Amino acid sequence: MAITLMNLPYEKDALEPYISANTLEFHHGKHHNAYVANTNKLIKGTNLENEDLEIIIKKSDGDDSRIAIFNNASQVWNHSFYWQCMKPNGGGSPTGPIAEKINADFGGYETFIEAFKAAGVTLFGSGWAWLILEDDKLKIIKTSNADTPIARGLKPLLTVDVWEHAYYLDYQNRRPDYLKSFVDKLINWNFVNSCLG
Repeated sequence: MAITLMNLPYEKDALEPYISANTLEFHHGKHHNAYVANTNKLIKGTNLENEDLEIIIKKSDGDDSRIAIFNNASQVWNHSFYWQCMKPNGGGSPTGPIAEKINADFGGYETFIEAFKAAGVTLFGSGWAWLILEDDKLKIIKTSNADTPIARGLKPLLTVDVWEHAYYLDYQNRRPDYLKSFVDKLINWNFVNSCLG
C-alpha cells in the first residue's frame, strides 16, 4: 500500500500571520511530499512495501541497513501529526481532559508551556519537541532529526517541528518567536484531547 501525502486540515493561508502560506507551500508541498516519495521508493520491492507507516517505522528502527527508510518514514509520520497539532485561532490555555492532566502532572499550564517552549528552543540542530504520555504521566521530550516517540512505544499528544524549514521563511533564526506563536496562537487542543482519549 503506497504511503500518501495527507492533505492539510486547513487552507494554506489559514495559519497566517503566524505561519505563512509560503512556508506551508514549501514545508508541506515540498519537504513533506519528498519524504513520502522517498519512503515509497525505498520500500519498493522490500518486505515493508505493503505495511502501514507505523509498522515500517518500528521494523526499520535500529537497523543500520534501513536507516534511510526509518528517517523518511518517520518524517512522514511526524509531519502528518504536526499538521493536526495546529489550527486557526488555536493556542492559549487548554480545556477538557488535557487541561486537568497538565495541572496534575506539571502543576499548571504556565509551568508546562515554559518547559515545552524550552525543549524546542534548546534542541540542538534539527528535530521535534513533544508532549507524550508514558505510564499515564505527561512528559516533555525532544527527538533529534527524524526520530519519533512511536518508535519507542510512547504515545505522542502534541509536537512542534523545530527543523529550520518549519519557520525560517517567517522567523529567520528566531526560533523562540516561532515557538511563542505556536503555543499562543496555533495549538489545536481538541486534537491533543483526542489523542489523550
